[in-house]
Amino acid sequence: MQDFNDPGIGKELIARIGSLAEKTGPVRIMEVCGTHTMAIGRFGIRKLLPEHIHLISGPGCPVCVTPGEYIDNTARIALSEDITVATFGDMIRVPGIHTSLELARAEGARIEVITNPLDILLIKGEVLFCAVGFETTAAPIAAAFSRAVQEKRDNISFYTSLKLIPPTLSLLCADEEIGITGFLLPGHVSTVIGSAAYGFLKIPSSISGFEMIDILDGIMRILSMISEGKTRVENGYRRAVTPEGNKKAQEIIISCFEPCTEQWRGIGLLPDCSLRIREEYRKFDARERFGISSEEDDGMPEGCACGEVLKGIILPDACPLFGNTCMPDHPVGPCMVSSEGSCAAFYKYERGSE
Repeated sequence: MQDFNDPGIGKELIARIGSLAEKTGPVRIMEVCGTHTMAIGRFGIRKLLPEHIHLISGPGCPVCVTPGEYIDNTARIALSEDITVATFGDMIRVPGIHTSLELARAEGARIEVITNPLDILLIKGEVLFCAVGFETTAAPIAAAFSRAVQEKRDNISFYTSLKLIPPTLSLLCADEEIGITGFLLPGHVSTVIGSAAYGFLKIPSSISGFEMIDILDGIMRILSMISEGKTRVENGYRRAVTPEGNKKAQEIIISCFEPCTEQWRGIGLLPDCSLRIREEYRKFDARERFGISSEEDDGMPEGCACGEVLKGIILPDACPLFGNTCMPDHPVGPCMVSSEGSCAAFYKYERGSE
């Protein structure tokens, strides 16, 4: 792995990027993975590029695009029912419309942080699991769901906010306001869905890993395609991503969930870009069990520009709340909370660097 952070190789790639950039006009490359966003900030990659090569962050943080109403609903159930809410740690501090899970826990709600979805099978009593994530997380969540069904664990319900990357990319490409020139495609998601899943893309794109060399190589590949007038998807993460992806993971996801239309916080109602529990398993669906209606309000706080940040229209520091009223120790919007949030990454690594 040392080779993927080798300064000498990095300098060579930066020189090649500079040479290719002389042949292009302004370029807007969107990374659609929160881990990429953090790595770009940590390695200072944005500052190493020519001025007309812009890296923009997309909706690559599943916690950030989970509707505020979802958080409020979970907090309400946690406080009104004799139940334990199980959730990933990133969800705890995310502000909903009116409250957060952190505030609900302070009021006495039983909220347990887990790292492995299978851990919900160890919790006694009634359990509501906040099933939040993209395809990478959907697979282990589906494994836990399948176990709950097989074992007839009627005490467990799943409150899903599972999102799909490929159909979302199609919608982002069609948005002229964003003006995406190329995609730095997510490594983790791609290990599950495979490189062939992006065959529909009509702009230069590269699947990339998360080390410095991975990301610079992905940018170089995209610029090379642009300079040649080519449109394709290249796999720069072959050590982890295959064309077909993880078939077993895909099968278990499909066996438990099906595509649906749901809200993406700050973005809107996106058709077939989310997953819901299949009809035959709806008794395990928290929406059915607790009479939760579909989320209609994205619930972004007043003055918060997380929606524009999530769509790549602006960088985080263009939000009027960034670094003023919205900071990691006092987040106003969801992008400042998550370890994969664009605003959190910018605040930690790039604040004041522009």
